[in-house]
Amino acid sequence: MTDWRLLVNGFGSWWQGIDTQSFKTIFISIILEAFPFLMLGVLISSLLQVLVSEERLKRIIPKNPAIGLLVASGLGIFFPVCECGMIPVARRLIQKGMPAYLGITYMLAAPVVNPVVYFATYSAFQTKPEMVYGRMGLAYAVAVTAGLLIYLLVKGNPLKIKAQELRGEGVQEQKKMTLSGWVEHMLNDFFDMTKYLLFGAFVAACLQVLVARSTLIDIGAHSWSSYPFMMGLAYVLSLCSTSDAFVAASFNGSFSQGPLLAFLVLGPMLDFKSTLMMFSAFRFRFVLLLIVILIVLVWSGSVLATLIPWRYLI
Repeated sequence: MTDWRLLVNGFGSWWQGIDTQSFKTIFISIILEAFPFLMLGVLISSLLQVLVSEERLKRIIPKNPAIGLLVASGLGIFFPVCECGMIPVARRLIQKGMPAYLGITYMLAAPVVNPVVYFATYSAFQTKPEMVYGRMGLAYAVAVTAGLLIYLLVKGNPLKIKAQELRGEGVQEQKKMTLSGWVEHMLNDFFDMTKYLLFGAFVAACLQVLVARSTLIDIGAHSWSSYPFMMGLAYVLSLCSTSDAFVAASFNGSFSQGPLLAFLVLGPMLDFKSTLMMFSAFRFRFVLLLIVILIVLVWSGSVLATLIPWRYLI
């Protein structure tokens, strides 16, 4: 009992040290800006889950590997699915015969390269359109390159196929085709993604209030610290791709374009929750390989993106 009282007293002392008015302002502004896009993403994801079967999606993919990579990485434009639902979708596609490198490419690209995320990012960075095009272009390039590396390095099936999952898929697909199944899917997606948004907004607001602006500026001024800091933040926060742009925009004054791009591209492809989901769906060594590939590609790609003369291209 004493331990609980000490914990509560410690939390109370910590909370008293926070500028609560600034915290509430930052926290609520992030939530209000992101909420409409979160709702739109949930609606589209749920409709696609009901109306578009994996077999139909698989028939769209070309047989040629090079063309297949380009098409798979652009499918999110027509079939946008939030990263929260991409790993189960990719797993089912691979189980039903889609090559693993194409399923992984679609899994990586779709949460970023889609209209919902484009407009959400544009809304968050209205004064910096280069962030919008940089995010879309870098995500597309990383997805294609990662898919190519998987094609060259991985032989065989990377999935952990469980018989009970295969037997239960037919029942689950039938359930999703009903109205009640669609509503249930939409509500589950909404509550699942909302808790990550709330947690991310809470941490972002705490960082903005607790960490001195001069400290953030000092971290952002050094490339050796700003990139891993923002990539690690994206991994820990586990934000939805339809709302993470608003959290990134809150750091706009402290970090340059490169680290912000790394945050925006890595988060939807690799975060804490998706890592746990990947370990449950794919083989251990395959997940480790994919993690290394994504970190190297996003880091190097975001650095290269800072060298592009965006003002002459936009």
